[in-house]
Amino acid sequence: MSSAKPEAKEAAPERPAAEAAPAPGGLSAWLPAAAAVLLAPLATLGVAQFVLLPRLQQKLAAPVPAETAPAEAPPAAKGGKEGKDEKGGAGNSYDFANVVVNLAGTMGTRYLKTSFTVTGADATFKPAFETNKARLTDVTLNVLSALTLADLEEPGSKNLLRDKLVAAYNQTLGRHVVDQVYFSDFLVQ
Repeated sequence: MSSAKPEAKEAAPERPAAEAAPAPGGLSAWLPAAAAVLLAPLATLGVAQFVLLPRLQQKLAAPVPAETAPAEAPPAAKGGKEGKDEKGGAGNSYDFANVVVNLAGTMGTRYLKTSFTVTGADATFKPAFETNKARLTDVTLNVLSALTLADLEEPGSKNLLRDKLVAAYNQTLGRHVVDQVYFSDFLVQ
């Protein structure tokens, strides 16, 4: 009988060691899921900000090869106002007067009213703008309405806006036609 007691003493120390092991499904089981939920939006934002947007901006700013440019149609009856260039020759300018758009992120409470002149040195500038008046007006509205109040408050925002408009017009027309945009009126209300 004495031999049964030592076996019981040996088995008893194993039991507390088994109880000390962590229970499955504790905090460590949820840690990978919580990390994935927190890091997925940050990774998505990082990819969009530092990979997708720069590639899109490069693609928008790149000139389109001449063989893919749309064929020119005869000029439309009405378009923007014709002006004179610095040399006094025929006008290579097109006026956008009193363009009004709601600013993004303001839920329609703030707007931008602007007038500007688009210029180009190409002889096909005027016919290209008259022919594509509706498309170019739509592009103008899309570029301007994508602006936020914070975008317009940044230093140099008008220069960035000029560059965006020039790039958007040239991409829409399929070749480099527009050289510059000159603002004559710029009001944020």
